[in-house]
Amino acid sequence: MQYHFEEENNVLKVSVAGRLVASCSEEFKNTMFERLKDSRKVLFDLKGMEHIDSSGLGAIVSLLQWKNTNGGSIKLCCLQPRPRIVFEITKVYRIFDIYDTAEEAMKAFSDAP
Repeated sequence: MQYHFEEENNVLKVSVAGRLVASCSEEFKNTMFERLKDSRKVLFDLKGMEHIDSSGLGAIVSLLQWKNTNGGSIKLCCLQPRPRIVFEITKVYRIFDIYDTAEEAMKAFSDAP
């Protein structure tokens, strides 16, 4: 699991690559809590994420709940076919704003009040 952070127009973009699974989900979640604490708007670019399991999904849901509770927002983009299946089977896609491209997600942030 690899991630890269980039600030763009007051949005922290987190590019995620690899497999977000049980063996790394706790470290991922802890790293994200630390790195995202000062960012109100967060975009997870998932074009490099090959696989996600229930632990990884739980980590992302925890981050979403945390940000929503603290007046922030998280959007996802570029969800690949295999991870998308997990989001659809679990119905988790209903609680996230998911966009096909990073550009669409960035525009949604700028359109929001």
